[in-house]
Amino acid sequence: MSLPKFIIIKESLTELRAIQKKSSLLISNRIKVLIEFKKNEKTGISKRAVANNTGLDPNSVQHYRTLYISGGLDLLMKYEKRAGRPALINKEEHKKLEAKLKDPKNGLRGYTELQTWVEDEFKKTIKYNTLLKYSVRHFKSKVKVARKSHVKKDVEAVVVFKKSLVKSFKK
Repeated sequence: MSLPKFIIIKESLTELRAIQKKSSLLISNRIKVLIEFKKNEKTGISKRAVANNTGLDPNSVQHYRTLYISGGLDLLMKYEKRAGRPALINKEEHKKLEAKLKDPKNGLRGYTELQTWVEDEFKKTIKYNTLLKYSVRHFKSKVKVARKSHVKKDVEAVVVFKKSLVKSFKK
């Protein structure tokens, strides 16, 4: 088993705690590691002991320690979010899709029909599950359910039907 690595933390405990309170969870965990190293600056502490005290993985502790040694607090606090995959649906298509889904007279019977509409309208193929999850996440859409009444029903025809129903029922 190797000896603990001695590192000198330039910042004081109060400075580190103040920075920790202001920062996000990711940066806060990094500062938490520095605080543990600062507490044990004279005696030294192993990365596994710091990991046990902070509840982090020993490899993360080692990574944070290396970042601090090589670049100080500035490098440790630097975090650049990596870009993920590009969006399949741009803003214009999003608006058209929203209009289609929110229109009560759209006539869509399910996500398969929506998928074919997207293929016809946008000239691109989107997988069923991708379109389903996108619709649920952004528009709170649900799988089709029975409606109480049809959207295009004729109100006068309903009144006439009810009157004739009452007459036939009385006989």
